[in-house]
Amino acid sequence: METLKNKKKSTGGRYTRELSAEAELFGTDSLLAVPETAPVKTSAVSSVASSAVSSAVSSAERVIDGERREGELTWEHGLRPQRFEDFPGQDRVKEKIKVFVEAAKGRGEPLDHVLLSGPPGLGKTTLAHIIAHAMGVEIKTTSGPALDKKGDLAAVLTSLKPNSILFIDEIHRLQTVVEEYLYSAMEDYYIDIVTGDGLGARSMKFTLAPFTLIGATTRAGLLNAPFRDRFGIVERLSFYDKATLAQIITRSASLLTTKITAEGALEIAKRSRGTPRVANRLLKRVRDYAQVRSDGTIDAKLASYALDQLEVDHLGLDDMDRKMLTLINDKFAGGPVGIETLSAALAEEKDTLEEVYEPFLIQEGLIQKTPRGRMITALAKAHLEEMKL
Repeated sequence: METLKNKKKSTGGRYTRELSAEAELFGTDSLLAVPETAPVKTSAVSSVASSAVSSAVSSAERVIDGERREGELTWEHGLRPQRFEDFPGQDRVKEKIKVFVEAAKGRGEPLDHVLLSGPPGLGKTTLAHIIAHAMGVEIKTTSGPALDKKGDLAAVLTSLKPNSILFIDEIHRLQTVVEEYLYSAMEDYYIDIVTGDGLGARSMKFTLAPFTLIGATTRAGLLNAPFRDRFGIVERLSFYDKATLAQIITRSASLLTTKITAEGALEIAKRSRGTPRVANRLLKRVRDYAQVRSDGTIDAKLASYALDQLEVDHLGLDDMDRKMLTLINDKFAGGPVGIETLSAALAEEKDTLEEVYEPFLIQEGLIQKTPRGRMITALAKAHLEEMKL
């Protein structure tokens, strides 16, 4: 088997590599290139795999689900901002990252490794691309489930250019052996490659170009502490307020060449669960109603009618959310009721209720989670009464 050659030029810190056996060692033919978009070049290693929960439940079809659906990546990319100035909201996070980016560019160094956490649909992937655009470097994207072997990761790492960015979505789903393989790459920019088998096996240290790893996760607590500690910049994205969502909806409507009033954008924003991905998805559905049932303009009346047809109420709850609240209120006198009982009564898996439905209801103060079970709040009862009117 041919050996890998890694040569470092004596000036400028530039790297050249001759990977004569790369395809054999790492299976680089599995890398899927996508068209480049100036000034940031983007290549996709793999699409994000569906989570165990969402793949097993009917919630994948919920219009208000924050998870990305199959086929949404193309139109999301068209709506994705490329500059910090075009990225509404997350001001605290945005301002800090802008300072870090400017400092790294001024020193001619790669940005420190970044970990972005938060619920799905808040813009972690978009922010990673904006960082790459601001740095003026290439970004390569992949996902935790796609890197199931060390060889897969080695193929990606050895293809990175100096100061470029590697973005790993769902980074908490990396295999432990792959995660540990990243340690030396993140700290000292090298990896150990083992060639051959048995007595003929030998290990070679392969020097990497300096790079920035940006990881995105919805469950930062699942990352091992040694891995998490290697990220110099750790930020959590929060839900968006209605005014900011209205800005996002107005911008997206402009890109989709759809007329929308300020009141119409705000009506959609109210029902978007504080999540831009949900807001853009609802905008697309409301746009259909505007085209078929009106003159193509989205105003407050049309938006309210369309979202009522989609069974999304003014709190952003859908039919399943209301069924859960109604069941606890009517059948169990407001609670407390155990999760297993709710699972049986609603014919839904226990994990589905805990991972998909409960978080937003708890966050909005509609359900209380107690040692004795789930209870609905006075706010939930008032909402159910309002819906009956």
